[in-house]
Amino acid sequence: MTVRPVTRIPDHVLKQRAEEVGDALAEQLVEDLIATMRASPACVGLAAPQIGASRRAIAVDVSSHKKATTSHGLVVLLDPIVVESSGHEVGREGCMSVPDLTANVARATHLVVRGRGPDGLDRVVVTEGFEARAFQHEIDHLDGWLILDRVESLATDVFRRRVYR
Repeated sequence: MTVRPVTRIPDHVLKQRAEEVGDALAEQLVEDLIATMRASPACVGLAAPQIGASRRAIAVDVSSHKKATTSHGLVVLLDPIVVESSGHEVGREGCMSVPDLTANVARATHLVVRGRGPDGLDRVVVTEGFEARAFQHEIDHLDGWLILDRVESLATDVFRRRVYR
């Protein structure tokens, strides 16, 4: 397992659609995603482009976050897709690849995601609330979208990140 540096804007890998993992062995990528996520304080998810790999892989774990009402623990998905979404809520999001800003982003409140686990087996995750938001955020990274691309107004929906000491 290697903790990799987190890719930040304006790196081009963050703005392009990531390639399918397909049948390729992704063991090292999965290990690095998890290690990097665990080494990053307050991180609830990470996508492969955020560690410089243009592959469709994500890791999400909201189990220790105070806003989480639903949690499937650590979920790693390869080639994930949203198969169903409903509801609508605007909430504040931060992103390790946009470290100095937070933004008000509209997301679905209920979500069904399908992908493949690291074991190669198909997996379906049905979730809601904060965990649904985290999955959507990470899947956005696979399509080259950042929180800044999801705001209605750069003038009213983007904020400098507060630093507490």
